[in-house]
Amino acid sequence: MTGFSDRVEQVSISGIREVFEAAGEDAINLGLGQPDFPTPEHARQAAVEAIEAGKADAYTSNKGTRELREAISAKHDRDNDFSVPPENLVATSGGSEALHIALEAHVNAGEEVVFPDPGFVSYDALTRLAGGDPEPVPLREDLTLDPATVEDAITEDTAAFVVNSPANPTGAVQSEDDVREFARIADEHDVLCISDEVYEHIVFDGDHHSPMAYAESDNVVVVNACSKTYSMTGWRLGWVAASERRIERMLRVHQYGQACASAPAQFAAEAALSGPQDQVEEMVAAFEERRDVLLDGLADMGIDCPTPRGAFYAMPKVPDGWVDEVIDRGVVVVPGDAFGDHGDGYARISYATDMETLKEAIEVMREATNAVR
Repeated sequence: MTGFSDRVEQVSISGIREVFEAAGEDAINLGLGQPDFPTPEHARQAAVEAIEAGKADAYTSNKGTRELREAISAKHDRDNDFSVPPENLVATSGGSEALHIALEAHVNAGEEVVFPDPGFVSYDALTRLAGGDPEPVPLREDLTLDPATVEDAITEDTAAFVVNSPANPTGAVQSEDDVREFARIADEHDVLCISDEVYEHIVFDGDHHSPMAYAESDNVVVVNACSKTYSMTGWRLGWVAASERRIERMLRVHQYGQACASAPAQFAAEAALSGPQDQVEEMVAAFEERRDVLLDGLADMGIDCPTPRGAFYAMPKVPDGWVDEVIDRGVVVVPGDAFGDHGDGYARISYATDMETLKEAIEVMREATNAVR
């Protein structure tokens, strides 16, 4: 009888999706990481115009259209304090594929990948699918990743470590000093740093910093996407930025698995990156207001939560039975252990929903808190 790949057998369905599917259609969903704002109109219109003009009917270059890659390159110059030429970029099917090809291109069987725990669910799964060994490391009390912890975890078998700032599921934002240290670790240990910067523009306190701005070697690969910044999760458009030699290897994986990113999405992304950024600023301001309301509500319940400085997630430490009680009462939150063993006792709450719904959910949480205490 034909069997299955051992690598696939090591991977289970995302705990986020399991909770969402089990909650029911009428539940308030604070589980999925998806902005509740529309894609900017100028980005939508660019896709429509490309389709109507017949520009989106055929394959693009494996790397993506030249115009899109020029827009991404200009974005890095504008926003990130580092430069990447269009030749050193590959447009991907969302940040998920970007992360996938980065790991596939750099991890050999049995090599280790260090990543935060709790951390984004794909780090563990995609490491396993690449044949690597996951090496999750715990976070600080404020849910940021300590460079010293990462450095202590690096061995001669380590292929890469992952940095995610702003972070999913915690909302934590790494300090500039931390990011400099991550760059130093990549340089001195000659190990790859994969920097997941998908939430880079959703920062409330302080600034976003990228290890690529500080690294002296080419040991940094940046993973990014339009999904969160421009509310384009369904368009599936991301990218990787790296040195020429690293891009060439990642392109080998991308061209066989995907050929090219969706052509209409590429035209939309080019417009989003190059056009007005007003909606991004409005969205971030709305998320910050919601964050504050949620934190106040949790504090009133006596639930401790490190202040998330970015993204649109809060990760409070919750009483035993709290997550199940909240879900049973019709509000979807995700148990912290869905993001790793060190997430046990926490819950991830997405506040990417309108204020009225969020306030309704907070009242349900309050009832649940009273019930389990």
